Amino acid sequence: MDYQSIDHRCLLNLVNIAMLMVAMSSPVILANANGLKVGYYRDRCPEAEEIVGAAVAKAMTANPGVAPALIRMHFHDCFVRGCDGSILIDSTAGNEAEKDSPANNPSLHKWFEIIDEAKSILEEKCPNVVSCADILAFAARDSAHQAGGLIWEVPAGRRDGRISRASDIPGNLPAPQFNVNQLSKNFAAKFLSVEDMVTLSGAHSIGVSHCSSFSPNRLYNFSGTGHQDPSMDPRFALSLKAKCPIPTSNSNSDPTVHLDSLTPRRLDEKYYIDLQLKRGVLTSDQTLMSSPSTLRMVKINSKYPSIWRKKFGRAMVKMGEIDVLTGSQGEIRKNCRIVN
Repeated sequence: MDYQSIDHRCLLNLVNIAMLMVAMSSPVILANANGLKVGYYRDRCPEAEEIVGAAVAKAMTANPGVAPALIRMHFHDCFVRGCDGSILIDSTAGNEAEKDSPANNPSLHKWFEIIDEAKSILEEKCPNVVSCADILAFAARDSAHQAGGLIWEVPAGRRDGRISRASDIPGNLPAPQFNVNQLSKNFAAKFLSVEDMVTLSGAHSIGVSHCSSFSPNRLYNFSGTGHQDPSMDPRFALSLKAKCPIPTSNSNSDPTVHLDSLTPRRLDEKYYIDLQLKRGVLTSDQTLMSSPSTLRMVKINSKYPSIWRKKFGRAMVKMGEIDVLTGSQGEIRKNCRIVN
């Protein structure tokens, strides 16, 4: 037996243990490979996350529709040009921006002011420090906490993009008519797994959909048959038809319905129970029951809500890292609506 090698190994173990103890007792800032860090603003703007959280909580008190809107806003931002706050930029005379695409207008328009309010306070406290892209990432997390008690740490350090084009949205955002294969390919293009896709779909536990996003096909003329989608519960379909009548050429009305029929204002696992009851509103929701692998994930998420909650936070962090701008890339906008 080589006692010298044993002593050497013991010494290395003691050093490793000592380093671990020091790390555990120190306020460590964790860094990701892409340059984002938890606690990024700890020194330069220590109240940043608190200020965003207060703005979200204030808005939620007035209208619980804030939560699904801000989570969706972050999702739409990240899937188009990466998480760079480009969804917040206003259109100009020569350019239609992302926010004015039918995917975002009018559904998200009245919620941009929440980001504006947080940014205004932050610019007073810490001028030219906190990016609009980070504010949006914090706001999405805080919305999930307000609506369902979910919590996770958000790595920050994103910079703001300077380009926003509505024409970039087609081909990047998944459509409500997508089937499970189309969804999987769309998420894979953003380096998100099928598990991430099913997990993040749980955000549809809150929020609404316009009838036009599903009604013509799923309720009245599925695949040109003249009948409703057979994958939808008939009684549920009748309740939706009462809210989404066949549109006429003279009507500009586009009503909304809750995406989750069980707990429409609570971010929880009930969305996955709805799917098993054939009560998914969008094709892109109910299609998760059509594949053996995604079906298994749906059942697990509904049975073990605490596991889904943890996975949701991890998937949101992963989504929040899509094509981020860091370092000297991009800018820190002074006004989230206008490039510097």
